[in-house]
Amino acid sequence: MSDQIKQLEQEALSALESARDADSLQQWKTRYLGSKGALRGLLGQIGSLPKEERGSFGQAVNTLKESLTAAYDDREETLRAQAIARDLEEGQIDVTLPGRSRGVGGLHPVTQLHRQFMDIWADMGFQVFRSRDVEEDDINFSMLNIPPHHPARDMQDTFYTDEDGVILRTHTSPGQIHAMRELGEDGNKAIRVILPGMVYRSEQITARSEAQFTQIEGLAIGRNIRMSDLKGTITAFARRLYGENVKVRYRASYFPFTEPSMEVDVECFLCGGKGCRVCKYAGWLEIAGSGMVHPNVLRNGGYDPSQWSGFAFGMGPERMVMLKHNIQDIRNFWSNDLRFLEQF
Repeated sequence: MSDQIKQLEQEALSALESARDADSLQQWKTRYLGSKGALRGLLGQIGSLPKEERGSFGQAVNTLKESLTAAYDDREETLRAQAIARDLEEGQIDVTLPGRSRGVGGLHPVTQLHRQFMDIWADMGFQVFRSRDVEEDDINFSMLNIPPHHPARDMQDTFYTDEDGVILRTHTSPGQIHAMRELGEDGNKAIRVILPGMVYRSEQITARSEAQFTQIEGLAIGRNIRMSDLKGTITAFARRLYGENVKVRYRASYFPFTEPSMEVDVECFLCGGKGCRVCKYAGWLEIAGSGMVHPNVLRNGGYDPSQWSGFAFGMGPERMVMLKHNIQDIRNFWSNDLRFLEQF
């Protein structure tokens, strides 16, 4: 029986050496090491042997199995290395070719305008102040001179939460209260901040209105700040954004948290004030609402309105991007359509 084992070993190793690819290697494994292979056949002969020979025979077969398994693993690794070398030699993998660059995403058009805004305002001495999206009704409205049942609340349809008095902010203006309280040192320090962020209104979604959009609020508090400071600041911003020769005009308006209040228009940058579809042939584009901070708002922020004054303004980046690029549907900003976003 030992001669039979040696013969099988020589036969198996010779056949293994002849295996040249993965298929022939698998066939060898099935023939010799498989559940119906030659080694299994040897083990099946144990029952026909004398009792005293069974142990040594079984041990010899197991030794042969270990030897053939190790030889199989070595041959498999050799064939794998040969295949890699052959692929390299045949040019299937050209290591001299340049790598494929990964596509890099771009900034959203609204984000681009936000960053441009922040760069301009930073140069003018304003710091960025982040305020929370989930707000108290009292700060979102009452602290901004909009008490319950005030008709100005009808201007903004509000998302209410399950918690009483907690809402999604309808504008970035409540950030004014937080900024004054956190940075004003109990009403003893001048501040200049811009407050960018998302706002939410329960409105029907159409081509011209969305339930969520962004705003950039601005606030300056100091001693002896006047309306002329506001107008000069807005004009300087508009010229940085649209060009040194852009014309700016101001129209009287109403906001509960500023008094007096005004809308800011710039000469249409597409038609140069001659009139076009984008400016509705008026020659002007509205870019901001603004005004002097109402005394009640100053008090709620911790300032004495007899000693301190300030101005505030608010801008809608989406609307300005729509005007600049003649975008007809505000929903494009939130659709995640790459055909739209890749244009910017």
